[in-house]
Amino acid sequence: MSATPHPERLRAFIGAFAELLDAAPRDGDRQHRGSQMLGQLVSHDDWLPDAYAQPHPEHYQQYLLHVDSRQRFSLVSFVWGPGQRTPIHDHRVWGLIGMLRGSEYSQGYQWDSDGQLREDGPALLLRPGQVEALTPNHNDIHQVRNAHDDQVSISIHVYGANIGAVRRAVYSPEGVEKSFISGYSNRTLPNIWDLSKEHPAP
Repeated sequence: MSATPHPERLRAFIGAFAELLDAAPRDGDRQHRGSQMLGQLVSHDDWLPDAYAQPHPEHYQQYLLHVDSRQRFSLVSFVWGPGQRTPIHDHRVWGLIGMLRGSEYSQGYQWDSDGQLREDGPALLLRPGQVEALTPNHNDIHQVRNAHDDQVSISIHVYGANIGAVRRAVYSPEGVEKSFISGYSNRTLPNIWDLSKEHPAP
């Protein structure tokens, strides 16, 4: 899809989310209100710069769009090529996933009484404009995949930390844990703060 980005949408979301963290003391409150805000952002597909919407032929891309100066939250675009998926993994911080383009399946997992990792119900299908909330010690372990075998899908994620620097884990189907730090696919951030191009001099 080709669209003229509207950076003011992303800029407004970042400012409003920082204000939300200042005002809402509990993670539950932040996620509830944050889900509404993220849902509004992903209901418009005209603000994500093309550079942060590019798929890779072999694996999904995780582009950092913004990280709070105190690393209280980060905003990431996940770009899924046809049929791509994550391993089973956790986050260890709260998170919000908003579907921007295409669709994806999120399959939750939980530990059973025998200490085995099992699928937690059917996979959740996310469509554009929909948001899923993730919470440590509740529904933190999942596997995500592009619901399409013939098109790119993009989801926008908000995490309660600089997620690319958090030590967390991937899991084998048997539940064997392996520690990792994800990092990011990009070396530069979108410049949404240069207002000169939005308000040129007469």
